[in-house]
Amino acid sequence: MTAPSDNPRAATRAPDGDRPFDREHAEAPDGDTPPHGVPPVVVPRTLARTDAGPRPGRRAPRVEGRGRHRRGRRARLTRRARRILLVLAVLVVVVGGGGGWIESEASPSGTPGAPVVVHVHRGESLGAVMATLTRDGVVGSALAFRLWSILHGGPTVLPGLYQLRRNLSFGAVSADLSAGPNVYSLDVVPGTTVTEIANQLSQLPGNLAQTFETAARTGAVPSPYQPQKHGSLEGLIAGGRYEITPGESGKTLLSRMVARFDAEAAAAGLSPTTTVGGQSAYGVITVASIAMKEGYYPRYFGRVARVVYNRLADGMHLDMTSTVLYSLGQDGGPVTPAEEQVTSPYNTYLRPGLTPTPICTPSRAALAAAAAPPPGPWLYFELTTPKKGVMVFSASYTTQLAAEQAAANNPASSSPGSSQGSATSSGSGSGTGT
Repeated sequence: MTAPSDNPRAATRAPDGDRPFDREHAEAPDGDTPPHGVPPVVVPRTLARTDAGPRPGRRAPRVEGRGRHRRGRRARLTRRARRILLVLAVLVVVVGGGGGWIESEASPSGTPGAPVVVHVHRGESLGAVMATLTRDGVVGSALAFRLWSILHGGPTVLPGLYQLRRNLSFGAVSADLSAGPNVYSLDVVPGTTVTEIANQLSQLPGNLAQTFETAARTGAVPSPYQPQKHGSLEGLIAGGRYEITPGESGKTLLSRMVARFDAEAAAAGLSPTTTVGGQSAYGVITVASIAMKEGYYPRYFGRVARVVYNRLADGMHLDMTSTVLYSLGQDGGPVTPAEEQVTSPYNTYLRPGLTPTPICTPSRAALAAAAAPPPGPWLYFELTTPKKGVMVFSASYTTQLAAEQAAANNPASSSPGSSQGSATSSGSGSGTGT
């Protein structure tokens, strides 16, 4: 047995053969100081603590690989955080700059420009509407308006016609669109009268109908075809579609109708100095209005006009049912014997010559037919087959009576147009119409 070393720091082995230990720093199991000369029982460091937690003031033992995983995770989180911060910074810059751009587009400099009419179709998206407004110069950017609408609320747009102005603010555009369509379409069908047009206008807001009819009957709007003694513009306004914008008066609308009529009359070969069959240009327009009502179909306008000219030349009464109906304020239907005796300057059964004014708005085809009617000896005409649109023209009263009998034998002899479609005369030249 080897004697213990005199060196108190000499390493020795535990009885169980564990690793060497330092006698001087060894601890007693209970923390007390061992008796002098009695070596303490030392517990190896690996077995000194059985709890999982580290000793106070000492670093916990490192598990291989775990720290590396944590360091990698911290690095990834740091990189992700940096990316997020970068994106947020970019968004702040973009939103800040974009907000300024949107506001500049929303409140453009300068005053509103010229008016434009925009048609919003049924089912059209707000994006498509904004594209149209951008194209027409109402707004500067459709994208800016969409982004502005997200912040301030977009308009509810109904289909229809809108009058807007160029270079408007987004707020004004939104308010105008939300208010609904403010442009109305007026369809003037050839063959209608001033009163019938006024009735159409009465369905629109305001007093447009009243101002229109007053201006049409008092000569407030002049026409180059209008005789000095007549103030009425009956027959001197053109048909077609008219867009009525906000604030438009009856006088301005009438001026547009007269201007369009002048252009159509010129296209039909008519001028204020035209004369046909001894009739002035105003008389030609009156003949055109009668042909419009009596002829039904454009192919017959010229021959009906020729019948009118021939009767005027022969000194016959026109005996036109359409003129009596006009005096009665009616459009279409037969004329009774009692109505043929109505006292009116428009009753061509009683009064010779043309009516004082045209009796409707003639079409361009009717104007052209009255300005250059085909030659022919006809004095009578009868619509014998309405469904097929067959009209018979006769130069003798005997032939006319045969045509009337053919029309009576036709079970579908009712007129498809606005009047009976016949003009007859007795042998004395002043007889009755049928």
